[in-house]
Amino acid sequence: MERSNSSKVVIIGGGPAGLTAAYELSKKGVESVVFEKDQAVGGISKTVNYKDYHFDLGGHRFFTKVKKVDEMWRDVLRDDFIERKRLSRIYYNKKFFYYPLRPMNALLGLGVWNSFLIFTSYLYAHAFPSKEEETFDQWVSNRFGERLYRTFFKTYTEKVWGISCREIRAEWAAQRIKGLSLISALRNAIMSSQGREGKQAVIKTLIDRFDYPKYGPGMMWQTVADMVQKKGSKVLTGADVEGILWDKERVNAVEISVDGRTERVRGDAFISSMPMRELIQKLRPRVPEAVLRAADKLNYRDFLTVALIVNKRDVFPDNWIYIHDPGVKLGRIQNFKNWSPYMVPDSEKTCLGLEYFCFEGDELWSMSDQELIELGKREVEELGLVEARDVVDGKVVRMPKAYPVYDSNYQESLRIIRQFLDQIGNLQIVGRNGMHKYNNQDHSMLTAMLAVENLSGAKHNLWEVNEEQEYLEEKKAIPDETIVRAFSRMDKLGFATAIGSVAGMLMLIATLWLVIKGGEVIGPNLQLLGQYFIGYTVTVKGAFIGAAYSFVWAFLSGWLFAYLRNLSLAFFIYRAKRKAALLSFKDFLDHF
Repeated sequence: MERSNSSKVVIIGGGPAGLTAAYELSKKGVESVVFEKDQAVGGISKTVNYKDYHFDLGGHRFFTKVKKVDEMWRDVLRDDFIERKRLSRIYYNKKFFYYPLRPMNALLGLGVWNSFLIFTSYLYAHAFPSKEEETFDQWVSNRFGERLYRTFFKTYTEKVWGISCREIRAEWAAQRIKGLSLISALRNAIMSSQGREGKQAVIKTLIDRFDYPKYGPGMMWQTVADMVQKKGSKVLTGADVEGILWDKERVNAVEISVDGRTERVRGDAFISSMPMRELIQKLRPRVPEAVLRAADKLNYRDFLTVALIVNKRDVFPDNWIYIHDPGVKLGRIQNFKNWSPYMVPDSEKTCLGLEYFCFEGDELWSMSDQELIELGKREVEELGLVEARDVVDGKVVRMPKAYPVYDSNYQESLRIIRQFLDQIGNLQIVGRNGMHKYNNQDHSMLTAMLAVENLSGAKHNLWEVNEEQEYLEEKKAIPDETIVRAFSRMDKLGFATAIGSVAGMLMLIATLWLVIKGGEVIGPNLQLLGQYFIGYTVTVKGAFIGAAYSFVWAFLSGWLFAYLRNLSLAFFIYRAKRKAALLSFKDFLDHF
């Protein structure tokens, strides 16, 4: 059966980007229709309700430096936001490790010799960094040392991506901590000691608290869907886009399948957050062969969550932990009760989300739900976290195409596809999978907001989101110029010369003034300087001798002051930069 319908704006995908676009359009009084393939909105940010236990597909912190995104969250959820304290650690060799590493914690957990080797490797990496920095392993080793990389990051990263770290491009790691400059590190170091107002200025990679919806991120996106529909737009779930009809310059319609029937929906403008590979494959007529081949080379990492209900009040205090043990397939564990107590209906129980990274169709993905639950029970017991007998129930949720892969082919493929899509004037692509770009939730939302502004005549380049600082709207309690001036290197020679000249001039003027003033005893107090300045007297000749002495001693004092000031600031900057780099890598781990 085929029906014809029409809408001013057609949005493909009901995740954060697609629903944000619909929300922004509804505020402008523009109707839209959203097509979501899944039975629930939210994409990877949805929340699953199983017997009143709520769990996410991965943890999603709500913290951003993009003002308009933060305003939308608060406008939608209002009092349903709760502030949570963040705790996430690495679980390795049956021990918890804080990250950034704390000296005593690392020493006790790794042992003296291994800790010494890690520290030595770190120093070596900074003294003799790799000249090439094209792959993930080179990028991390250059910053943290090869031994720390192999101890804590290689196993986990390869679990996440399913490929060697040598095949992952360095651009992916760099993008995860975009915006963490030396200036921002210094700003954080200054503001961290200035109370709540200062902490509010700390950028995202440095936070230790975050906001979170009472019942998980799915609460946010279901509320947005409800609000959009109340204003006359449509949000259709279970609606699979099977074809996108286009000509040389524009998209004319999409063909969707809903409940076994086919529907063709025309529109004036189209916004897509569906995976880029699928977008290209579903264009009708068929795109040029080179573009299709490029799309076929785009890869994705899939993901599944095994939620276990544990008959224990407390298991561990973390919001989530990273599992770096190579002996298990498990990658990360969420403790949803610690994200929000409202997500677990029975306070005497705990709900854990075991996260497995896989490829659609591989051994893990193809296991039955019961097999995956049994695997999860075995692995948490093997890790020493939970006894299998304490697990009373479980639920499995699969999420295909969770993460775009930054492999050796993606850049060239993306270049070809972008060049092709630029020809289609009324189609904009947004979001993480839509752009094949590892954006966080807030950046995905921002691409949608800017896409809506483009429909009103703006000329935003959506590809610059998460690359160009102008789109990030970072709150700056202290302007960059002030920080640059405060931490600029002091010119020792110039400062010493200035101090010496002033001191010499003051001595010259003071002595000459006393000589001109005259009296029975001229300058008795100043005469005492003769004990230190050989040849100095309160006379015209002595004035020049005193000026010379004053210049020399003030010059030396000024030079020493400038030297010590530069040295102390250099140490402060080094500490701030290293702390920021370590904390940023923690945030980098958070957003797998």
